[in-house]
Amino acid sequence: MAKDRKVIRHKGDLFQSRAGYAFISPAFLVLVLMVVYPLIYGIVISFFDTNLVNKFDFVGLKYYGRLIKDASFYASLGRTVMFTFFTVLGRTILAVLFANILVMDNLPYKKVFRAILVLPWFFPDVVVGMLWRWLYNANYGLFNFILRSLHIIDAPIEWLSNTDTVMWAVILVSIWKGFPFMMVMLLAALQTISKDLYEAAELDGCGVIQRFLHVTLPGIMPVLSTTLMLEIMWCFKHFTLIWNLTKGGPVDATRVVSIDIYRTGFDYMRFGESSTRAVFVFIIIIILTLLQKKMKRSDV
Repeated sequence: MAKDRKVIRHKGDLFQSRAGYAFISPAFLVLVLMVVYPLIYGIVISFFDTNLVNKFDFVGLKYYGRLIKDASFYASLGRTVMFTFFTVLGRTILAVLFANILVMDNLPYKKVFRAILVLPWFFPDVVVGMLWRWLYNANYGLFNFILRSLHIIDAPIEWLSNTDTVMWAVILVSIWKGFPFMMVMLLAALQTISKDLYEAAELDGCGVIQRFLHVTLPGIMPVLSTTLMLEIMWCFKHFTLIWNLTKGGPVDATRVVSIDIYRTGFDYMRFGESSTRAVFVFIIIIILTLLQKKMKRSDV
């Protein structure tokens, strides 16, 4: 009798385990088809001179050796670092500022302001690109209209056609589009800090800056460090918004590494070289991910 119960229990456990695998198999197949296979295929074709149809000439590490000596790739990498640094910096400043304002108890219409500030995050990059291209337009754009009305400028500024202004214009758009995510994360972190800590700091004679440095900043640091690393990774491989605004121009002034990869593959039809660049960026993202995990482990 006891033996029969064990057999029945074993069969039940076996059925449950098989049922579990059956339930996760669709998601697993999608993951393999949409992530794992393209990743492996991209790494493989970096060793080939190919048009992805009927030409697969093995070249080994030729493209990797060429990439190491490619000054244009390092230039696009430098532009990517610049774009990432100033975008993340701007998003962080705005996110910290607005999160601290929205956490105030005596702020009127708090929910309304919160909803308005989160709106840019919900707009698709294509819509944001079209909107800001109109704002930046030299002939009828809103920015030039305001500046000329205030007599700050005499002639319209070609925001997206001037190599001196275009990168800063793109960075401004990216900051506006992305800061709400960080703001929401920091707002959630701020709400976990006890009010007693602020009261104790105020009794000790701490000013606003001191309370921020010694109470607020340590309280939000675990969330802030993780969010910063995520923002860095996202900005480093950002493509859609920059492409919709400038397509990498003018004169490659906004040709960041993601656009360089795209143009090498689909404009010049050098898919092997394009994959080599993508593998290089993938390695950078992996390094950043490992740094994020190490930072998160140290916070714990």
